Amino acid sequence: MKGSVLIADENGERSGRIAAACAERDIHCRVVPHGAAALETALATLPDVLVVQRDLPLIDGEKLGEILRTNPRTHAVEVLYLGDRAGGSDGQAGSSRVFSPSAAPDDIAESVRAVLDEQRKEQESGEGARADSDGVEGNLAQLPLTDLLQLFHVSRKTGAVELERKGNGGHRENGRVLVSGGDVVHAVVGTVEGEKALFRLIAWERGSFTFRPEPVFVEPTIKTPTLALLREGRRQLEEWDRLPVSLPPMDAHVTLKIQSDSLPNVIHPLTQEVLLVLEHYSRIRDVVDQCSYPDYQVLRMIHTLIRRGMLSLRRDVPGPKGAPPRAGLFSPNQASRLREWLNYESPRGSRSGDAKLVVAAASPEACREFARVMNRLPGVELTEAALAGEVPEDEIVSLGRMAVDTAVGLEFIRVPVGKDFRPLWPLVAHGALGVLLLLLGPLSVAVGAITPVAEEMRKLPRSRVFHLMLLEKGQGVGPEALRENISLLDETSLFLIPQENDGKAGILLREMFGRILP
Repeated sequence: MKGSVLIADENGERSGRIAAACAERDIHCRVVPHGAAALETALATLPDVLVVQRDLPLIDGEKLGEILRTNPRTHAVEVLYLGDRAGGSDGQAGSSRVFSPSAAPDDIAESVRAVLDEQRKEQESGEGARADSDGVEGNLAQLPLTDLLQLFHVSRKTGAVELERKGNGGHRENGRVLVSGGDVVHAVVGTVEGEKALFRLIAWERGSFTFRPEPVFVEPTIKTPTLALLREGRRQLEEWDRLPVSLPPMDAHVTLKIQSDSLPNVIHPLTQEVLLVLEHYSRIRDVVDQCSYPDYQVLRMIHTLIRRGMLSLRRDVPGPKGAPPRAGLFSPNQASRLREWLNYESPRGSRSGDAKLVVAAASPEACREFARVMNRLPGVELTEAALAGEVPEDEIVSLGRMAVDTAVGLEFIRVPVGKDFRPLWPLVAHGALGVLLLLLGPLSVAVGAITPVAEEMRKLPRSRVFHLMLLEKGQGVGPEALRENISLLDETSLFLIPQENDGKAGILLREMFGRILP
């Protein structure tokens, strides 16, 4: 039979017997005596199976298996361990096997052959697919997308999966998934792309697929490991099936029954995003598309808001479709409230046309991206240094101004986050409308950089502190990460702004500044 096995064992006599038993079964073998040689050989030859001594010299067996599983070239190698089962985590990979050091060579060779048989069956694409010289075609009812992508992951395929199905009303729906070296790097369906698109395609129970091998040259919108993605996709399907309620239909419309300014400053990010999108879209299908969370989570949240009386459901079209948001960011009432606040807060006899908003950025990149996103909003005039991303890191500077109406506005004053500037933070924030903390990149790193400023600003009388998280392409932030990294979330308004979607960013920023105003 075809297949190769690498045997890594310092016991030369034992490894020789195992190699001989494998050779009798027409399995190509290589034998090495220690972990360093095993790693080098595995990376060079890409064996199908590794038989490894658990306490192998130089690099022990479990560490070697971990290295190979996390390396894109060798992640599909199946590992069989030789060692006591009590001597460590028994098979870190779910399919790993552990044999006693005294196990019969024939038993080990039979297990190697069984693993090779399993791999061959997976690579043959299984039931429901037809392979030809150009690629693979099949039916999703017989071979679900998760199983298909897992097969491509094992065989390290590179190319495009085109999917098609008949949607409600008879119209055709199309989707596309790109894989590179077996890893899913991009997915798109309709106007949705990235992980959200992949999870939506995974939910397709019927339809056809066609895979064509071809080079993939795209900026990845999906960076999560493929096996973790597929596990999450299956989990979402199971959760969807377990939902005890009937979710609202996609073509129905919903209307917000409460005023957005009556909402608390701190609500769950998913609830916040749904309510913000609902200010500009009424059809449930559009709301689901515009929200960054998985479809079933958005639909479940809409159902919850309907049940709590915050939304009303209607199946007719409520007025003109697709009406654009108002051109300006602020309403006359908001401008009036800001003027009243300025008149009250300003020293007697003085009048100022702008309220001060203190800005602290976790990194220079966060300040630069904030300026880029803000510059697309109406009424914003930023300095040349802010637009060029050349704001001095060790100076207190103005980033520019946002007009609220023709008479009043907000001025953005950037303060450095270095500890040497701690005494100046309260002075700059005195009389400010609020403090805006800019986060970019890994949440834990950004929060760590900005925490000293946040703690100092919260000590001020009547302090109002806001977090603005600039999400990079494909980045998501779950509630657990928020709880772990922003411990004072109940005292803070948090806004998640996607950098790659200017339309959605404008909607969210409109809401953010509406809440920052008095």
